[in-house]
Amino acid sequence: MANKTNKKALYMLMFNMFITMGGVGILIPILPLYLESFNAGGTAIGALIATFSLAQFIISPLIGQLSDRYGRKLFIILGLIIYSASMCMFGLADHLWLLFVARFLSGTGAAFITPPIMAYIADITTLDERGKGMGQLGAAITLGFTIGPGLGGILSEVSLVFPFFVASASACIAAICSIFILPNPQNKAVEMAVVSKKRLNLFEQLKASTTKTYFVFLIVVFTFSFGVMNLQSTLPVYLTNKFSYSPLDISIMLTVGGLIGVVLQLFVIDRLFKLFGELKLIIFNLFIAGITTLLVIFFNEYVVLILVTVAFFISTTLIRPAVNSLISKVAGNEQGYAAGMNSAYMSLGNVFGPLLAGILYDRHADTPYILGFVILIICGFVTQIWAKSKVPHLLKQKQSL
Repeated sequence: MANKTNKKALYMLMFNMFITMGGVGILIPILPLYLESFNAGGTAIGALIATFSLAQFIISPLIGQLSDRYGRKLFIILGLIIYSASMCMFGLADHLWLLFVARFLSGTGAAFITPPIMAYIADITTLDERGKGMGQLGAAITLGFTIGPGLGGILSEVSLVFPFFVASASACIAAICSIFILPNPQNKAVEMAVVSKKRLNLFEQLKASTTKTYFVFLIVVFTFSFGVMNLQSTLPVYLTNKFSYSPLDISIMLTVGGLIGVVLQLFVIDRLFKLFGELKLIIFNLFIAGITTLLVIFFNEYVVLILVTVAFFISTTLIRPAVNSLISKVAGNEQGYAAGMNSAYMSLGNVFGPLLAGILYDRHADTPYILGFVILIICGFVTQIWAKSKVPHLLKQKQSL
């Protein structure tokens, strides 16, 4: 990735992911008040979140494969246009059902953007550079999630729908810039151009993914996505009800870990990959994420809870680029397909995490965190047992090709 063209492309890809994930985050502080005008409440909020992730789950695998056949750039630009239109539609909607249509379109746009971007990075990086590239992309994702809610709150002072139009305009600008800045990379996955049409069926692709050498990492993607949404979706109401924390108190907790994660992904993670390897980082941080999830229910001091939640978000922030890098390295000539399945499993975690957490929280406030602990710890052991014996050999094979 030494040449200037690839560096410009990487920065453009990071900007596109920042705009996409910032648009997701920008809704968080506005949605409850915005839905009041539609006479809708908490159930609608959960359903809207799930609708976005459901669209990603359905569409990401298809787009991942198609980007192998027709190139990454086309789908990234189309995705930004769809995303821009959906955010505008969300702000103009006058019926609740239109909000669901808009959110499905937003998820569709994100599905057009995310797998091709991950595959694009694989196209323009060597195996040695892959971890750093995925880390920089992860920093853009984390920064979007972190800044989005705060920006949404500030922009909503103009009007409640103003943030949606800003997000729409930003995505449109990103699409225009991508047309002129992004080159079409040399596709390393030309073999996928002749892939069987039946593989484009979502359920066939999911079934095929279970036979892949990187399947265990897709399980990791699902697990840590589930864990993040399991905690994030219930933590604000948990801390409000149990400790009467203010929205500002809670936003500080959620923001500090995210910002530290951005710094680590930009400036430290490549060194961590070279020092410990992606596999060890994944296993270690799965255990840290599980333990810190459980610790939430045992402390009531604000400073200690900040440290616990910061440790949780840092651990999950480090898992994301590590697992993306390993999937990309092991996938070989299936970069688009692998990226599509990566996004699909992440979306599944994003759907089931908040839904199950909400159900369990209504039964007992501590149960979502106990479940998160159990799932993350089990995944850590499974990854250690399965991957330690197989993946190092696979990676040596890939590097010798």
